[in-house]
Amino acid sequence: MTKTAVVTAGTAGIGLETALGLAGAGFRVTVVGRDADRGARAIDRINGTDPARPARFLPADLGSLDQVRSLADRITAEHAASGEPLTVLVNNVGAMFPQRRTLDGIEASFLVNHLSPYLLTELLLPTLTGAAPSRIVNVTSGAVGLAKRSFDAVEPTGGYYGFHWYGRAKLANLAYTLDLAARLQGTAVSVLAADPGGAATDMTNGTMTDRKIVSPALRLLWPLVRRKFERSTSGPASLAARPSIVAATDGALAGRTGIVIGARTHPVAPLRAATDPRVAQDVRRLSERHAPLTTA
Repeated sequence: MTKTAVVTAGTAGIGLETALGLAGAGFRVTVVGRDADRGARAIDRINGTDPARPARFLPADLGSLDQVRSLADRITAEHAASGEPLTVLVNNVGAMFPQRRTLDGIEASFLVNHLSPYLLTELLLPTLTGAAPSRIVNVTSGAVGLAKRSFDAVEPTGGYYGFHWYGRAKLANLAYTLDLAARLQGTAVSVLAADPGGAATDMTNGTMTDRKIVSPALRLLWPLVRRKFERSTSGPASLAARPSIVAATDGALAGRTGIVIGARTHPVAPLRAATDPRVAQDVRRLSERHAPLTTA
């Protein structure tokens, strides 16, 4: 049977390495990204490894919910027309913003790191369910451990600190991942999270040297914090991609769901806050309000 995979933010860094790993495992890979030139280079690199099936690029700005909807519509229609199953969806997209920004009128970190993959996943669920056994892999982060755990609103009260807002959005997505796994129990759609553990990427290189991304308390310890950031983001993207590749392909995970694959590619316990039903309920409410599956 044909195995296919969609990898978001798959034109460079961890996403591209994930796509290369999936192509090497026999998948026909579709990479999604904003930049057509980077997309073309990514496809050339993947196809240069002589995969069993050629890869392809789909353009989409995942910071736009309208473009996420259009992307989902295109993927759904193409798989329906070809009869080819959608075997794996890897939501690799992620972004950290040193200063507060909005996209579609929503705080950017929450939109890119949670609402965008949430919406794409929900819109592709019928296609993934129809292709079962299939897998959804959401890329998480160790930053969830320093995140505010209140989800009464998209943004918590207080000043904006990019690292903590990034972690909070990733916590929302991790809570959604575990909640979705419970919802889909018995459907043969496995839902897993993958923690890359950090790597030198465009995101980390552009933001992790600015003390403004952390709270004032951590700024007092900035030399220590910065060294920790430097150590945690010094590894190669190819190593950081391994948890996503394992989550998507490992036969030992067949039929299992609601699992977090840690940086060493073994299952690890999720952060307790991500398993709190109240957190999941609040995240679901925010997601449905700000990223509705249908638009008027």
